[in-house]
Amino acid sequence: MVESTIQQQSLTGWDKPDLDLSGADWQSSSGGRGDVQIAFVEGFVAMRNSRRPESPSLIFTPAEWGAFVLGAREGEFDLT
Repeated sequence: MVESTIQQQSLTGWDKPDLDLSGADWQSSSGGRGDVQIAFVEGFVAMRNSRRPESPSLIFTPAEWGAFVLGAREGEFDLT
């Protein structure tokens, strides 16, 4: 059996809690047409890929989420 050489390291500046998302109330974006779901958990916003819900979720503070949404509304992330 091959042992993994990948070691989990703490992230410098990472101040997010390890949230239990197993009971989160996930909401789909755009009436279910998108690939993103969000949930509000313990004062944070969690975001995941709805096509791969087992993959890691991104965790935002309310201020980070607000900046992300504002940037998206202003077209900051448009690739076209």
